[in-house]
Amino acid sequence: MAAKQDSNSKRFEDAMRELEAIVARIESGELSLEDALAAFEQGITLVRLLNDKLNQAERHVELLTRDADGTLQLQPTDLGEDSKS
Repeated sequence: MAAKQDSNSKRFEDAMRELEAIVARIESGELSLEDALAAFEQGITLVRLLNDKLNQAERHVELLTRDADGTLQLQPTDLGEDSKS
């Protein structure tokens, strides 16, 4: 459980750099099959973490819109609800 908690606290940029390093190691062709599979599993975990972080950020985005009189209004986005279907 501690490993999952550690991965959830990673910054997006750090997780992305780690994923890029894993991809480079796999693409190098120098890993054994077992090591490549382990690296792949780590990569999948990071992809899921990154996707979760992006989804969280998306839910926090607000759109600026103008009323009929030209006044700017903040409106929460409705992203995620339609994209899941």
